[in-house]
Amino acid sequence: MDIKTILVIGAGTMGRQIATSCALGGFTTILQDISGSALDEARADLEGWTARRVAKGKLQAEIADAALARLSQSTELGACAAQADLVIEAAVERLDIKRSIFAELGKNAPAHAILVTNSSTLASSHVAEASGRASQVCNMHFFNPALVMKCVEIVRNEQTSDETIQSVMAVARALGKEPVLVNKEIPGFIANRMMGAIQREALNLASLGVASIKDIDTTARTALGHPMGPFELMDLVGLDVTDFIAQATYSETGEDVDQPHPMVTQKVAEGKLGRKSGEGFYEYRG
Repeated sequence: MDIKTILVIGAGTMGRQIATSCALGGFTTILQDISGSALDEARADLEGWTARRVAKGKLQAEIADAALARLSQSTELGACAAQADLVIEAAVERLDIKRSIFAELGKNAPAHAILVTNSSTLASSHVAEASGRASQVCNMHFFNPALVMKCVEIVRNEQTSDETIQSVMAVARALGKEPVLVNKEIPGFIANRMMGAIQREALNLASLGVASIKDIDTTARTALGHPMGPFELMDLVGLDVTDFIAQATYSETGEDVDQPHPMVTQKVAEGKLGRKSGEGFYEYRG
């Protein structure tokens, strides 16, 4: 289908970057949030990001200006939904809130509109029924930072139509991304399951005293070619986020192997969340 207008719900880190990606991709884009101050902060952040890219010669000024002109913001979900051909929900990871949003989208979005969730932990089948149009619902999972990362996981639920998948894949490519199709809903999708397996083994090696955290990270970088080690990555993502993903996965599978690791849970309890708190598995000062 011909998608021209995209609504992004949620002006947090992911939502604002997804919205900017859509505007840079040539789509008329609306960023919606219930908080006007969050929208103002997002706008200032994105204007600063584009200005820095222009100053470094990585983005042409006219392209940046055109993208920002295509990007508007609003606190009115119903009115914004009525204009959208595609809605990307990037709200907080709470199922009750997402269901409420998708119910409102089902009432207000045009009949042809596709509704996707950016959730990395909640499968779209949990919100599809609330929308009243399950065949037009799927996951479109961007990775952080969404303006940089190329991969987008497109995850279908049992009722998602082929037409919906084709349209969402086409939009992802138009944004300069490399979409991957997940044909079955599974906790963690592809990337988080693969990374989770590496992180679990790294945590087990460290907890058993087999090697130090630093040496495990060094091995991942120098032997496996990873850009950063698993502990460095967990600190970057946030240990609270790592713990949350593990909890969500375990709640879905019930498998012992998926339980949150005590090393991570303890750090979170101590308020040591990684880079954003100044300390995680490593210390970050200044």
